[in-house]
Amino acid sequence: MGVMATDPIIAVKDLNLYYGRQQALKSVNVEFHPNVVTAIIGPSGCGKSTLLRTLNRMNDLIEGVRIEGTVAFNGEDIYRPGIDLTALRKRIGMVFQRPTAFPLSVFDNVAAGPRVHGITRRSELEEIVERSLRSVGLWDALKDSLGAPGLSLSLGQQQQLSLARVLALDPEVVLLDEPASALDPISTLRLEELIQTLKDRYTFIIVTHNMQQAARASDWTLFMMSGERIEYGPTQELFTAPKDRRTDDYINGRFG
Repeated sequence: MGVMATDPIIAVKDLNLYYGRQQALKSVNVEFHPNVVTAIIGPSGCGKSTLLRTLNRMNDLIEGVRIEGTVAFNGEDIYRPGIDLTALRKRIGMVFQRPTAFPLSVFDNVAAGPRVHGITRRSELEEIVERSLRSVGLWDALKDSLGAPGLSLSLGQQQQLSLARVLALDPEVVLLDEPASALDPISTLRLEELIQTLKDRYTFIIVTHNMQQAARASDWTLFMMSGERIEYGPTQELFTAPKDRRTDDYINGRFG
């Protein structure tokens, strides 16, 4: 998978981000394309999670954050005044590092988002819950225990449930911030396989500290250091023939 033929679904241009006086992102330019799994890699503190959170304005929740530059979603700058953040985060959903099952039933975990957005008819909610749980491979295991607490599931299943909750809102883009860091190897592989089966319907951008996961699960990889874009390209090319010495040093474990 070389040069992209499609228009980007998200285009980041000249992005600088500051936490107070500390600059966390420095003139980042990158385009993310539809139905592609992109991994963002780099050493701790390099800005990869910060960049991910700029894509649906989750950094707005942190006091003292200031942003320069643009992030365009389907051609529209998401940082323009007056944008509806609830609607934005419905279209660009996020799965966090640790599974975030709510202290509710499995059914209500998945139905929570649609209810916030005005869907209240039981039959419609049942359809959404079944479709979302099927999408993440949980329906057969949980269809007879939808009333069980979400927190009673294994960590791997809770992370699948977290993804189902995002998919219930029918997003276009799914952001994943180190989603497998709390999971065992089998659950991690299951999540990676799931992402591959779903990329025909969604665009995935995943932050990971795991080189093997980036190599296995992504189509394109962005390597960052010290808040800067260092290298971006097809995953296989970046891992086998990196163009920048720093990329080569990082993926071969010479620092990081």
